[in-house]
Amino acid sequence: MSFYQSPKSISAYDAKFEAQKIAFAPVSFQVARCLSQFGLLAQIDKAGEAGISLTELTNNNDLSEYAIHVLLDMGLSMGIFWCKDELYRLDKTGYFLLHDDMASKNLNFIHDVCYQGLFELEASLKQGNAAGLKHLGDWDTIYPGLSQLPEQTKRSWFEFDHYYSDHAFDSLLPMIFKSQPQHIVDVGGNTGKWAFACTGYDANVNVTIMDLPGQLAVAMENARNNMVDGRVFPFETDLLDPSKPFFEGGDLYWMSQFLDCFSKQQIITILKRTVAAMKPNSELCILETYWDRQPYEAGAYCVNATSLYFTAIANGYSRMYHSKDMLKMISEAGLYVDEDIDNIGLGHTLLRCKVKP
Repeated sequence: MSFYQSPKSISAYDAKFEAQKIAFAPVSFQVARCLSQFGLLAQIDKAGEAGISLTELTNNNDLSEYAIHVLLDMGLSMGIFWCKDELYRLDKTGYFLLHDDMASKNLNFIHDVCYQGLFELEASLKQGNAAGLKHLGDWDTIYPGLSQLPEQTKRSWFEFDHYYSDHAFDSLLPMIFKSQPQHIVDVGGNTGKWAFACTGYDANVNVTIMDLPGQLAVAMENARNNMVDGRVFPFETDLLDPSKPFFEGGDLYWMSQFLDCFSKQQIITILKRTVAAMKPNSELCILETYWDRQPYEAGAYCVNATSLYFTAIANGYSRMYHSKDMLKMISEAGLYVDEDIDNIGLGHTLLRCKVKP
């Protein structure tokens, strides 16, 4: 699949319309969200082929006719639904906005976590820091503050993060356990979902989660709730501080959707610290969504858009990487890729790495 099109692939007329869509994109986003939040999409969907009128929608909602009408008019222009004989029916785009989990998770993440902060994208790009993070809290990066976010914002962040990783778990577990690791080190383990998936898959494996104090507190509470706290262990550290400890001697080191949280130089430093901690026969498994490895253009679009969340909100310097950039960093850190598997879950790639002889 090519992500690049020749200039002749779209007419000037269509290109001009696309430019206007970009100019009004924040309006389109908010209209789509309001149609969903107010239940209008669901009501139009329920009406089916028969359709539903403006009067019926107004009678069924607390909103004024004016409020509903302006949303409907813009929704028509956006192709969310269509209208015949003054009856509204859901179109395909509206159907996926309403029923597609990915669209729902992405929409909530952008609204609750990113929307206000993205206004600071220009400043973030100029200054090299996450100027938009101030809309969420007073931290240098978002990670120490994840456990302190408002409940709705925190829910949207974790649902977005887990949605993409969780879809890969079922196919990943047999791959990870084919080497029969006895001790897995989950680097940046967050709430512990991967650790619990591992302990559920193999009754003999132990997992150590390396993370910041706030995330570890949540992970260990979840471990107790899952009754695996005797097999899941915390290891508090700051991976950006070379004076902090790094867990040594694990059979398999696991980094899932983790390295995209760091700059290139930070990634190389973390990987070098991992190499120093590994035994000669240890493995490092890296799971990421690389924009150039996506099976569909929609995936690449979402992955590249996520990079700007890192720029404006998360930290100001990390991104979703091209796979060739990651392979170079892995090699520079003293590792080689023993296995390279694409199309896991929702566009993930697994790189199984070993220390260079």
